[in-house]
Amino acid sequence: MTDRKILHLDLDAFFCSVEELLDPTLIGKAFAVGGNPQGRGVIVSASYAARKFGVRSAMPSGRALKLCPNLVFVRSKHSLYSNFSNKVMDILHDISPLVQQISVDEAFIDVTDIQKPIESICHDLQNRVDRETNLPISIGAGTSKMIAKIANNIGKSQVKTGKSPRSINIVKVGDEANFLAPLDIQEMWGIGPKSAERLRSRGFKTIGDLANADISDLIEYFGKNAELMKNRALGIDHSPVHTLREAKSISNEITFDEDSDDIDFLKNIIMQLSDKVAWRLRKENLAGKVISIKIRYSDFSTFTRQKALANPTNVGDEIFETSYALFLENVNHNRAIRLIGVGVSHLEEPFTQLELFGDNIQKKQDLVQAVDSLRDKFGKDVIIRANQLKKNK
Repeated sequence: MTDRKILHLDLDAFFCSVEELLDPTLIGKAFAVGGNPQGRGVIVSASYAARKFGVRSAMPSGRALKLCPNLVFVRSKHSLYSNFSNKVMDILHDISPLVQQISVDEAFIDVTDIQKPIESICHDLQNRVDRETNLPISIGAGTSKMIAKIANNIGKSQVKTGKSPRSINIVKVGDEANFLAPLDIQEMWGIGPKSAERLRSRGFKTIGDLANADISDLIEYFGKNAELMKNRALGIDHSPVHTLREAKSISNEITFDEDSDDIDFLKNIIMQLSDKVAWRLRKENLAGKVISIKIRYSDFSTFTRQKALANPTNVGDEIFETSYALFLENVNHNRAIRLIGVGVSHLEEPFTQLELFGDNIQKKQDLVQAVDSLRDKFGKDVIIRANQLKKNK
């Protein structure tokens, strides 16, 4: 069997790199793309010069300005960023049909069928993107998506120049376990901050500690996912590169026969839409990190609001919790509503964060899988929520 050659491509400080192309006077300066520091804005992207002061994405702009008093703020230009992203993704698709775009600035590409050493493929790709778009990229490479992604994270973190890393980090065939062994356990897919904290308290500090553990000990922490996590710790990951270029988001919406301002009714509709979106995500083996709510009033004025989650989800309850909160925060209670919609975007393969010791994430996954199986076998109405049952009586 031919060893796979998987690349993880990450555009270095993508939004800032585009801004430097548009305005070369920004090159080398500490600047950030983001909101007004006088308001409630947040940093969307920070230049590497700004990162030396501790400025990071998702940081409140006011705090960023305190860390870097000379920080320059640039308003985001999302349509332009998308244009540059599309140019890079077109290059990837020209190289291989197996491209999985994770976000506007990140993608996996399977280059197993290219008859060149992986080192040459990486350098050729980096040079081509630089030549055709003038954008800096970093690449991680290995026999799996997990290895390629972690390799890229490590490669970029080791560059301390204050400039775009433009790193290439390749994990050779057979060296996966050795590469992973000294890394902190939180580098591994499936281990979030809470899981990492609890594992460290029980002596598991590195990925190597997990790889060397008896499977019986891991069952205590990961349950039926113990073997999966053991394999990941050993560098074994067979997940395919999915070609999801067309799948930007999944959403459902409903237009009412009569406009409504009944909050209980609208809450129930949002719950139904959340369940439908979650079911479609699971059928496509996808999860999303950004939840959105769409509201159209009786005068046809329409707006959307969205919120990013810490981890991707395809569970209806989690989608509903966020979408309904967005609804309550933004709805005008004095206006009747004509249309409601719920959507999920920033889609990717659902790499579950396995929270431990009583957390109910795995139970939720087991429950929705059981419900999906029943609906597939007996029809979508075989199981309905209790609140729906009351309304149908």
